[in-house]
Amino acid sequence: MTELARFELQQGGDVVVEVDTGPATTRVSRREDLVLEAKVSFERALGAVKDAASAALGQFQAMTRQPDEVEIKFGVKLSAEAGAVIAKTGLDGQFEVKLKWTRPAPAAE
Repeated sequence: MTELARFELQQGGDVVVEVDTGPATTRVSRREDLVLEAKVSFERALGAVKDAASAALGQFQAMTRQPDEVEIKFGVKLSAEAGAVIAKTGLDGQFEVKLKWTRPAPAAE
């Protein structure tokens, strides 16, 4: 089941996002109260995902022979209760990582 959640923006205003609710979630409200209030701001919700992406990127940048390109893909799911989480695709949560080297390895001296 999906519902709407309102995330406040730190610079003012808000953004309304469609979110999934679990089967255990029940709504007891009036008709005009159709939007859930998120527990964190939009920026704070995405901050944890940004930190995870930064940590993953740091691991590849720490390689002895750094790739010329690093591409990290993952889905982000917003939740009124939990903020932002890395979304699962298929059966498991996952990152898709693509590393690319375009220049030859340095010659051994």
